[in-house]
Amino acid sequence: MSQNNSEAQTISGGYDPTAKANKAIVEHFDHHHNSSTTFDTDQPLALPQVDPETASLRHIDYDDHPHAWARIRYQLREPLAEFLGTFILIMFGTGVDCQAVLSTSTAVASSPKGSYSTILMGWGVGTAMGVWVSAGISGGHLNPAVTLCQVVYRRFPLWKLPIYAAAQISGAFCAACVIYGNYSRALHLYEGGTLTVPGTAALFSTYPISYLSNAGCFFSEFMATAILLIMIFAITDKRNSPPPAGLLPLVIFLTIVGIGGSFGMQTAFAMNPARDFGPRLMTAIFYGREAPRNKFMNLTPVFPLSQLGPLCGGLTGAGLYDLLLFTGSESRINREAASSVFSTRKSGRRRASSDPESMAQVHEICKSAERRDRCEI
Repeated sequence: MSQNNSEAQTISGGYDPTAKANKAIVEHFDHHHNSSTTFDTDQPLALPQVDPETASLRHIDYDDHPHAWARIRYQLREPLAEFLGTFILIMFGTGVDCQAVLSTSTAVASSPKGSYSTILMGWGVGTAMGVWVSAGISGGHLNPAVTLCQVVYRRFPLWKLPIYAAAQISGAFCAACVIYGNYSRALHLYEGGTLTVPGTAALFSTYPISYLSNAGCFFSEFMATAILLIMIFAITDKRNSPPPAGLLPLVIFLTIVGIGGSFGMQTAFAMNPARDFGPRLMTAIFYGREAPRNKFMNLTPVFPLSQLGPLCGGLTGAGLYDLLLFTGSESRINREAASSVFSTRKSGRRRASSDPESMAQVHEICKSAERRDRCEI
């Protein structure tokens, strides 16, 4: 009891929490910096007043950029995130393709190690994990069609489009090379020693089913990518019903599995120019010049249907969502309407300042455009 009373008296009487905090700071400083400077811990430390922007710059210079690579990494952080996210996507996707198909040969495995269901799961998991890795840094596009739609409909900087696309294609190419190296022996055993395009090239890039016409190839990829972009724009729309924090990759997983299970038979549901073009470059190296050419190339030798279909389908699906459902002013479709609203606000400012009823009308217009925060009348 006496000890508790003395502690209570110390807390209520001579205990100085500021002095104790100062002493802890000094001890921490001496421990980490071996400083011989002495401080008077009975007086509060006089900390310099630093501008927040200056402090932010200092934090970047000294904490985030301790060496040259850190400075380079900071400048390239977004494309590196797109590279790594797409790399993970293709690692899972082409990896499950190779395992499920190659294991059907008794020269490779004693029993099959996969099916179309596991292929869907692999591509879904790969996409979800790729988004998880990169979303907080670059937005987790992993797809030039998604980046293009962000440029057209969400004010994403146009100059970033080729940078993102190059990073995504590079990530897909590198991942395909790694998977080829991992399954190289199994690929040769499966084909009897010589790699052929009809044999295993389709494990890396997309090849349509034989009976499908050029128009059918285009429409299949167009439709699947349109659905993909509708879902992406819906789950990232804060005014709709976005998934809880951290669960966006799960919704992406379900979307990929659903699209592949419904529309994947005819063209292998590429929906992603980088997912197809990056691995196709790899097959051009290891399978020969004929590997990049297939029915998708019949439209033009430079811009195949496997690239054109997803780009057109993505733009159509994203535009359809914005036209029918999206109300945010960041969309180009809604920007003209928002501009007219604020023109009305500006013309009615003088009248509203003296008329309470007009003031209420102007505020109602601003609220309907969801830009009430800018209506400072």
